Amino acid sequence: MADSWEKLLEDCRSCEACQLSKTRTNCVFGVGNKNADIMFIGEAPGESEDLSGTPFVGRAGQLLDKFLFAVDIDREDVYIANILKCRPPKNRDPLPEEEDCCIDFLRRQLLLIQPKIIVCLGRISAMRLIKPDFKITKEHGIWFKKGNYLITAVYHPALLLRDPRRKEEMLEDMKAIKAKLSELQD
Repeated sequence: MADSWEKLLEDCRSCEACQLSKTRTNCVFGVGNKNADIMFIGEAPGESEDLSGTPFVGRAGQLLDKFLFAVDIDREDVYIANILKCRPPKNRDPLPEEEDCCIDFLRRQLLLIQPKIIVCLGRISAMRLIKPDFKITKEHGIWFKKGNYLITAVYHPALLLRDPRRKEEMLEDMKAIKAKLSELQD
């Protein structure tokens, strides 16, 4: 039987597969257009996201919004999710076993949405979804074909808050994503 959004959300909210379920405020499932051509995938919710239950609403999310606006991509037209649906303590990197517990939720989201493009937000997402030895500083903006998806990675907006010198590279990557999206929609 095919998944429904309701069943997937219910399964995610009731998940207790790892210790993060005990410390979360909210399951941070995902947000956006369920028929999106483009899906942005981060690593895990932060504090603002855990409190609100919505991905990318904190400072990093606000910066992501600015990049989307700069290249004329409407946030309402995309879907945004994370590999992990629960916040790791003190925003530490997700543990591989936590990713393993959550990755099926992301796979199910991908099957329901069927985006044309996946954009990994940051190194951790790219290492999980593109290849384990992904080097974000060297390979951001490069396109990969994985199954039915075109996939690329950009810097995580949180990194850009700490290192604003990389914002120009991010803008160029986002322009290339917009161009690819336009090409696929024609």
